[in-house]
Amino acid sequence: MFLVPDRRSLRQLGPDLALLLPGLGLTILSVVVLVPLTAVSATLAILWIGVVLLPLTLTLASGFARWDRARLLRWGLEVSVPRYRPSGAGPTGPLRRITDPRRWLDLGFEGLIALPLRILTGMLPLLWILGSLGGLTYWAWGRLLPSETRELPGQWALAAVTGLVLALTLPAATHLLARLDAVVTASLLGGAAPGARLPGGAPAAASRISPLAASDHRLRENAWSRMTIAYLAFVLVVVGWPVTAVVYAVHPAPAMVISVAAGAAALLGARWPWAGLSLSAAAALAVLLVTAPGHGTAPWPWPVTSLLAHCLTLAVLAIFHRWFWALSAWSAGAILTLLVLLVTDPAELPGGTLRTVTTNGVVLVAISGGVVLLGLTARQWILARGQAEQAQSVSAEEMRRRRELEDRGRIARELHDVVAHSMSVITVQAGTAKYRLQHLDAETVKEFEDIAASSRQALGEMRSLLTILRTDESIAEVSMPGLAQVEELVGASRSAGAEISAELDPVDVPPTTGLTAYRVVQEGLSNALRHARGAVIEVRIVRHDEDLEISVHNHAPPPSAVLHDPLPGAGLGLAGTRERVGALGGSVETGPTPEGGFLLRARIPLTDPLPG
Repeated sequence: MFLVPDRRSLRQLGPDLALLLPGLGLTILSVVVLVPLTAVSATLAILWIGVVLLPLTLTLASGFARWDRARLLRWGLEVSVPRYRPSGAGPTGPLRRITDPRRWLDLGFEGLIALPLRILTGMLPLLWILGSLGGLTYWAWGRLLPSETRELPGQWALAAVTGLVLALTLPAATHLLARLDAVVTASLLGGAAPGARLPGGAPAAASRISPLAASDHRLRENAWSRMTIAYLAFVLVVVGWPVTAVVYAVHPAPAMVISVAAGAAALLGARWPWAGLSLSAAAALAVLLVTAPGHGTAPWPWPVTSLLAHCLTLAVLAIFHRWFWALSAWSAGAILTLLVLLVTDPAELPGGTLRTVTTNGVVLVAISGGVVLLGLTARQWILARGQAEQAQSVSAEEMRRRRELEDRGRIARELHDVVAHSMSVITVQAGTAKYRLQHLDAETVKEFEDIAASSRQALGEMRSLLTILRTDESIAEVSMPGLAQVEELVGASRSAGAEISAELDPVDVPPTTGLTAYRVVQEGLSNALRHARGAVIEVRIVRHDEDLEISVHNHAPPPSAVLHDPLPGAGLGLAGTRERVGALGGSVETGPTPEGGFLLRARIPLTDPLPG
């Protein structure tokens, strides 16, 4: 809950503060350095001194952006590193940086956008902490206030409750601010790396979408597109508000509301076309009504600022959404103009004719129609380019998969020709020994039968592995051992003469976890049989809370077994075990025990074993 911080939110509080507090200082430093350099470069550009300073300014901006990406990486969010244009060698190399749009985007973010963002995300946690400390300690420092200060009844209790609430909500509030900082910074400095997610957030759902939808989605979610629309809308609001109020003698309050609505229509239309269409039509109708008294001295029914705001909304609808949204908005403007022509009395207009109103309406219909056509053309070009990129990506992915399958097929052939063939020979030899060799006692026959059974089991697992290598199937689609087969594995090891005690709890686990647990026991038994022959072995599989604990412990081998050299091994078993368990979010502990034995212990989480 928001008011009850849990262990996870408390652990995340430190990284969140480490992200936010240094970011404020870094941003202040970047603004102090970049803004004066940019101003000097622009001022002295005519003297060519600014041309020399500008590459340095862009390089410094990219350096500050690199520090911001490093902060996000330490916080836990991996950001894709953008590709900068190579500068090249020679004296003209640094000048080529001026033509790199990516460096200009870094300069715009670090010099303009980051400061208000970091003031919000950096100062609020400090104020939150000070407020909580002040409220909780008010009973001490409140006595130092002047005596004439008016006190409310129970003022110290109110301050204490306020401080307690601020203290309890500090982890959640800080994490929200950290996520805001990370989302904005990552979006504007290269985007999050594929597969990355915000700490504490749920992984994005992976879905297959068509190339058309993929390119459309990428366009809508582009942060720079939204910033461009917001900037243009802001300019139109700043210009349209005073123009409407002064030129058409409209009260400043409704002029401000209408101008903000006309600018917000474009911003909303990028995400919700119905909202942009509705708000644009309502703003146009409101402008038409409030500016009607001034139609004799200025363009009417479409003031220039209103016409530009309407065209911006049309361009956004045409580029970001299907054609009928832009056509509907264009039709709404044309219908409003037609209605004005029908209800306006020519006698009230200068000259006694509708010439000025008609001309204004024709200009609106023509310009807005051209904007719609240009927007639809730009949309088709963007979608075609997205389809081409998607086709290239699909082709490259298919080529990669084909090369991977070819390599896996080659490995499978090698394993089949070498290992599987040898295991088959062992199985046949052990299984036919009692028929080929005469005068074998019962114990020897039993030994050969155990060898044949173990080799058949190993051959079956090898064939399952070959099936995975030859195809693109997952472990869930191929028969693989699990916890249910651990008892058989222990029995097979006992048949080799080992003294093994087993404590195996029946636990319902996913197939991947069961296979990993089986491999851990298999590796532990193999190491004990190879390096500590004759030692007593203890196998234990139990569940502790939300973890599955697997341990294989062999005691010290008897003195007679120490005289024998240990059987050779590749030395890769424990490393592979750590990789298997680590892939499921678990841990592995290995090492000698005080009495001279060896312990292999693994813990595998049972909740959400595969990390997102």
